[in-house]
Amino acid sequence: MGTTTSTAAQPATVKDAPAPAPPRAGARRRKRSMGVQNAAGWLFSMPFLVLFTVFMAFPILATLLMSFTDFGLRNVTRPWEANFIGFENYTELFGDEKFLTSLLNTAYFVVVGVPLTIAIGLVVAVLLNNGIDRARTFFRVGFYAPVVTTIVAVAVVWRFVLDPSDGLIAGLFSEVGLTAPDFLGSETLAMPSMIAMAVWRNVGTVMVLFIAGLQAIPTEVREAARLDGAGVWQEFRGITVPLLRPTLLYATVITTIGYLNVFEEPFVMTQGGPSDSTLTVSLNMYREGFNFFHMGYASAMAYVLFVVIMGITVLQLRLLKDNTK
Repeated sequence: MGTTTSTAAQPATVKDAPAPAPPRAGARRRKRSMGVQNAAGWLFSMPFLVLFTVFMAFPILATLLMSFTDFGLRNVTRPWEANFIGFENYTELFGDEKFLTSLLNTAYFVVVGVPLTIAIGLVVAVLLNNGIDRARTFFRVGFYAPVVTTIVAVAVVWRFVLDPSDGLIAGLFSEVGLTAPDFLGSETLAMPSMIAMAVWRNVGTVMVLFIAGLQAIPTEVREAARLDGAGVWQEFRGITVPLLRPTLLYATVITTIGYLNVFEEPFVMTQGGPSDSTLTVSLNMYREGFNFFHMGYASAMAYVLFVVIMGITVLQLRLLKDNTK
């Protein structure tokens, strides 16, 4: 009987797989990739950083240093000759009657103007969001148009409206046999006139913010309130206002900051008159710096205003922040 020899099956030859890269090589590659991405980010950010440094950061730092010196017109070409006087500018400010008057005028402008702007903007936003169905876009554009209108155009319109002899209001007074008051020439009426113009010009911004906030409120919440028998005022007070608190906080903060920096309205309309009744801190600072060339003194005034703005902003955030959660 013949015998057959069996041969063991040989394993198939498999191509050797490439050895995995060492962990250190992969980490180096990732690090190199991140470095390229960071370099690209800095490269694209460089134009902004250069402009910010030259036109923002450097002037802010220079103004801070200038506020501790007697920098004036003589030092424009030789700034190194300005004398360091410490806090003398700051202490002199609070003994300056004109600065205190401008501070009180600015406070008056803010205390009256901000609540009016917020209240009117909220009412207009609610009406445009719920109460007006036809031509809603037209009314929104109409209320927002003053925001994008230049202050010069606004000043021309309001000068015509408030002119005591030929203005629009003067014409209305004459129709009923009365004489219109000189709104911009009266120490009593000049600041309220400025506030009215500022509210008219800025209410559109607040309106847009509140419309966005109102549209973010879920309709289910309103419907549930109505099913529970809530009236219009109860719904507004119990649902709309609480849910609008984040928007209210933002609108209040930006409006307050803008009104504390008020400059264009009195500069264009009254130049701070009559008898400094519309002189604001920003306008006073402009006069000291560019009319009288007391650069150091004006810089100190700017930083006092900065501290006031920061303090009021922090206070507003603390008062409203807990209710925005």
